[in-house]
Amino acid sequence: MTQEHTQNRYTLANFIEKTKNKDRGQGLFELESERMLEVNLDGSVWTKMGSMVAYRGQVKFKREGMLSQGMGNLLKKAISGEGVKLAKAEGQGVVYLADEGKKVLIIDLQDEALIVNGNDVLAFEESITNEIKMMKKLTAMMSGGLFNVKLSGSGMVAITSHYEPVTLMVTPDNPVTTDPNATIAWSANLEPSFKTDVSLKTFIGRGNGESVQMEFRGEGFVVVQPYEEVYYQPQAS
Repeated sequence: MTQEHTQNRYTLANFIEKTKNKDRGQGLFELESERMLEVNLDGSVWTKMGSMVAYRGQVKFKREGMLSQGMGNLLKKAISGEGVKLAKAEGQGVVYLADEGKKVLIIDLQDEALIVNGNDVLAFEESITNEIKMMKKLTAMMSGGLFNVKLSGSGMVAITSHYEPVTLMVTPDNPVTTDPNATIAWSANLEPSFKTDVSLKTFIGRGNGESVQMEFRGEGFVVVQPYEEVYYQPQAS
């Protein structure tokens, strides 16, 4: 038997002791593990629809109302046929959130703004303003379009990443090009452009069509994960 398998064997009492939740006293958002977020709720927070895995206390979950984020966001959802699905957790208690076993990252915004891939938003405080950003130019190039959320203000934001993310700095003389399916966040002052590369279609694409790339120019940063979450497919030609 390998050492790894031996390390994963416990008595029942040891298993409970090793895996039971621990209150680390870190405030509203804290990491129960690197892949699970604990929300110490006393009021309300926004969460990704379907991310709740457990809770205790007096907590209610309410799906985002059609007009709760304003007419502009509603129109963007109507145009695309989909959007960022949120639920509001309200009450007093402890809520545990996770998303397909992805790594959870907590960012404390201090009168700042961040744009996050809609699929990678896990939770954020009600003090954070959220605005859906639809990449219109990408819709003509890829089926499914590309939805992002601009999160701004002061408060906690929890985002997710497959494995350890890497942040690449963007400067005027050093732009960064990324795969949309591996891009999880970028600084709010950057406006990515999109391009296709026929020569890469059989090299890094998914076997057919053109490879679509995001290009970031200016001053800022872009965060990528070492994984392609295939939500945005090149349109069939």
